[in-house]
Amino acid sequence: MSTSGQDVWVYVEHLKGEVLGHTYELLGKGREVAGALGGRLVAVLAGSAVQPLASTLGVADSVLCIEDAGLAEFTPEGHGAVLRALAEKDPPRLMLFGATSAGMDLAALTSATMGIPLVVNCKEIGIEDDRVVVTSQMCGGKLLGEVETGGNMVALTVLPGAFPSQKGLSDRAPTVQNLPSPVPLEGVRTRVTRLLEPEAGDVDITRAPVLIAVGRGIQRQDNLPLAEELAGLLGGAVCASRPVIDQGWLPLTRQVGKSGMVVKPKFYLALGISGASEHVEGMKDSELTIAVNSDPRAPIFDVADYGVAADMFDVLPILTEELRARKPSAP
Repeated sequence: MSTSGQDVWVYVEHLKGEVLGHTYELLGKGREVAGALGGRLVAVLAGSAVQPLASTLGVADSVLCIEDAGLAEFTPEGHGAVLRALAEKDPPRLMLFGATSAGMDLAALTSATMGIPLVVNCKEIGIEDDRVVVTSQMCGGKLLGEVETGGNMVALTVLPGAFPSQKGLSDRAPTVQNLPSPVPLEGVRTRVTRLLEPEAGDVDITRAPVLIAVGRGIQRQDNLPLAEELAGLLGGAVCASRPVIDQGWLPLTRQVGKSGMVVKPKFYLALGISGASEHVEGMKDSELTIAVNSDPRAPIFDVADYGVAADMFDVLPILTEELRARKPSAP
């Protein structure tokens, strides 16, 4: 392991035998930052029977693969203890985590227990004269702050979608160090009791090419079939902003936003959604966004490629009827 103190570590998130996509975003940016610092890029892969995943992390100079039955399920307590022990033995300059539920839990715990600075919701990382300069998003995206870190270790959580994942992909075989857990895990008190997933037969909105998103403007649950019919005609799925989910009209797995799912469909139609920053964080990277809102000053128009300032119930029937008329009749 390196003793330069300039290494960049990326915590690898994985689920059901697959590395999660935002990890490759971190690896791509980490590769760039490690080069600028003159250090190495190290991927930290912890779990049970996860060694095969190391082959997908070829952008890294080295993969620290820690396997233990106590790491089979992610818990901040168990994974945090392992990460802390590794970092205390060979401190890196930066530790990068995704700004996800798991990443934020782990980064905050690591920062607190190790007494190191933590910068959250980062959307840019640069090196200036050996100083790490980070742009952090605050107040739900309404403010951006520039933070300079000193020469000591610092933890960062990086917003999903901030950097391209392609730069984190490589066919190269990385150097893998298979290590036992550096700490005993028998005393870990946290246990995973349930994994919230789409119900059987439900769609995974993170994979849908077309999304029809509804917000407060849908008014009542009885109006949801209007959006569902349009989604069916376009070969897509219905999703929603948080107010609709909080009403229980759609399951949590259909929520788009900072506290829900991050989606990148080819087409995103926002119906009656104001465009609060929390929602925008989850859909801003859609290839094409069209917004319909009766308020011409709604923030959603700031991120939409096209906008219609009108009542969604005036636009939706016309659009549905036009698509229905163009849909070929069954033979």
